[in-house]
Amino acid sequence: MATDTTALDHEVRELLARLGVHESRYTEGELVVRSPITGQVIAHVAKTTESAARESIAAARRAFLEWRSVPAPRRGELVRVLGEELRAEISTLGRLVTIETGKLLSEGFGEVQEMIDICVFAAGLSRQLAGLTIASERAHHRMMETWHPLGVVGVISAFNFPVAVWSWNAALALVCGNAVVWKPSEKTPLTALATQALFERAAVKVGNVPAGLSALLVGDVQLGEMLVDSAQVPLVSATGSTAMGRAVGPRLAKRFARSILELGGNNAAIVCPSADLDLALRGIAFSAMGTAGQRCTSLRRLIVHETIYDDLVARLKRVYLSVGVGDPRDSGTLVGPLIDARSFTGMQASLEEARGAGATVTGGERVVVEGAEDAFYVRPALVEIAEQVGVVKRETFAPILYVLKYRELEEAIGLQNDVPQGLSSSIFTLNVREAERFLSATGSDCGIANVNIGTSGAEIGGAFGGEKETGGGRESGSDAWKQYMRRATNTINYGTDLPLAQGVSFEIDQ
Repeated sequence: MATDTTALDHEVRELLARLGVHESRYTEGELVVRSPITGQVIAHVAKTTESAARESIAAARRAFLEWRSVPAPRRGELVRVLGEELRAEISTLGRLVTIETGKLLSEGFGEVQEMIDICVFAAGLSRQLAGLTIASERAHHRMMETWHPLGVVGVISAFNFPVAVWSWNAALALVCGNAVVWKPSEKTPLTALATQALFERAAVKVGNVPAGLSALLVGDVQLGEMLVDSAQVPLVSATGSTAMGRAVGPRLAKRFARSILELGGNNAAIVCPSADLDLALRGIAFSAMGTAGQRCTSLRRLIVHETIYDDLVARLKRVYLSVGVGDPRDSGTLVGPLIDARSFTGMQASLEEARGAGATVTGGERVVVEGAEDAFYVRPALVEIAEQVGVVKRETFAPILYVLKYRELEEAIGLQNDVPQGLSSSIFTLNVREAERFLSATGSDCGIANVNIGTSGAEIGGAFGGEKETGGGRESGSDAWKQYMRRATNTINYGTDLPLAQGVSFEIDQ
């Protein structure tokens, strides 16, 4: 199907207008926004000046000083209403996500559903921000832990999940009593403008929400650096490449600020002889090709037992050569475009390096879509390779799946762990011993380890994040809320004596 660039531009304007974004925000700016669907310009977004960014951070600090005293359930009400605004506009915002990122429509809608889900989770959490009561060794004493709001939370997000990652952080940060300042990717500012407009709509409905509680900084890396370096921002959650994390982490550590780093992933799946291959095939295909391989949890390495290798790889090749590549808004499409030319160039360079190492490559070529000659569509690449050489150990943010053989499970787990990254992993097996071994302390070294599902598609109920060069941070569910608060240990003496801990004696004359 040919892509009509004029219709796309018109549709973007309609979607933004419905979501409450003023036309001047996306027609009168110097930041050029292109849709990866066509490669054509769809907006000119106004950048945030450095002085305006400094004022936004200062305003967020003032808002925090007020918001921290609002009862947590009341803070949760704001997040609940935000979730309802998102629910009302799921098709509108979801479609905008698709246009700006190139995701399938179902993935665009799914991302907004993820935002709704975390709002529901956080609203309930607002009545459960509980500490501990701890037994004291001293008579007539009680110890307890209390949790208090931290301050302004900075969020730096990437293009591939332009709004969900903000919501993971913002929903929890807000119910914990913090303010939020968000610097989205320069490649996806439109969905950020829309999300901020929906937040402001929710704030008006709830009433008495401090001005500046949620702020948006649109621009390039300098604005992100301002967040990282600001003494008024005690926590920065940053999503991006490992190289970005290496730059951000030390700068935050230098001023003793907290960090949540969600960085690179080089995720592997092990397929055992007992695996349900029909199930595995579906799990592998989605994990490796979903979002055109542009998820941090995308499957990039497949480690297959030698007895089933030929059968599984033959089936995968048929899928790779037949899967629908094209406009992500079309019902027959399963693989949309890469985000830009740089991504395409990086993919081709990695494939050439793999060929130089003796690999056999199926797919990987550019696909021309009528009316979208300036876009970068590719057929996903299946790369059979004998050893886990350098290119396999690096993350290429594109739909490349390296396939290796193994003989013993110990060898497969060793290959799985022998990369610098440690985000997501999975095993396909019907053998309970193999599954439990993979999940044990001597199994996968990743922050996410799955059985009989792929590496991507995390739910908000569990904390999301990884180990090693993935950064070690955790976002979203479970007890991730604690990162957005400061802990205080309290001891209360309700007696008339003053016994000291550990039996220490310190008597003074009175």
